[in-house]
Amino acid sequence: MTLSADRARVTTFVAVSPLDAFEVFTQETDLWWGKGPRHRALHASNGTLRFEPPGPGGRLLETSETEVFEIGRVLVWEPGARLVFQWRASNFAPDETTEVEVRFEPSFGGTRVVLEHRGWDSIRPDHPVRHGLDGPATVGMIGRWWGDLVTRFRLHAARPLPA
Repeated sequence: MTLSADRARVTTFVAVSPLDAFEVFTQETDLWWGKGPRHRALHASNGTLRFEPPGPGGRLLETSETEVFEIGRVLVWEPGARLVFQWRASNFAPDETTEVEVRFEPSFGGTRVVLEHRGWDSIRPDHPVRHGLDGPATVGMIGRWWGDLVTRFRLHAARPLPA
């Protein structure tokens, strides 16, 4: 994990092609993303997380039977190469956003996946999302959170494909 006061970066390797890694990340999001209040805004046990519609201008949504929460809008959609989307915590005001960039880089035997979550300098120091932590500690906490999610993504991407 690499971090500054404004951004956290986590990296992993998956033994699939960059296009397959991109598709698992964007089409199977609900399957690898963590469940429960640590990872879900709506805290619904039957909620779904998905990019809808896929592509630039689409949204990352969490939905339940009764609620919809827009986590963010897709800014860049380059299958097999790059994904950039806005990211909002459930307690962000409408004008508060950060940005997540995911790069899918070809590497021997698979793909190096680099995820960078940036824009934390724009979130006020006393915001509840910071849990009372200063800038570097907040970014460290976010880096560990993404580290857990990227590990889940890696394990899911490594599963045997159906015959």
